[in-house]
Amino acid sequence: MKDWTELEIGSVLFPFEKDGVETLRQHNNERSYTKESSYGTSVAHWRIDKPVHNSEICINCFNCWMYCPDAAILVRDEKLKGVDYMHCKGCGVCVDVCPTNPKSLLMFNNHEINEVALSKWPAKEEKKKREE
Repeated sequence: MKDWTELEIGSVLFPFEKDGVETLRQHNNERSYTKESSYGTSVAHWRIDKPVHNSEICINCFNCWMYCPDAAILVRDEKLKGVDYMHCKGCGVCVDVCPTNPKSLLMFNNHEINEVALSKWPAKEEKKKREE
């Protein structure tokens, strides 16, 4: 298997061992991935900051799940359950697309314990009235 730095520009890596459409109906941890897929190889070592999920604020809109480039958002029983830190590279897309106030996903230092990060969560921001 080639290291990602050895791949040609525009290379396509097929992530699944079997039919992709059928495989997508399964949860990430139940799928049969190829060795070359990002699921089979951790990209977590790229991360400096990590997204932390606050389930008390989350409205389960699934924007984060839909836009995550690494399928690192965990969903079970139709609810967001957290982040797969083995595969999250810390890009912050999930935080950018979160619509809640305050956001239900925020970036924290990778070494910060999630419980400590949750204790630092900001309060709801008051909307500013527009001046006419």
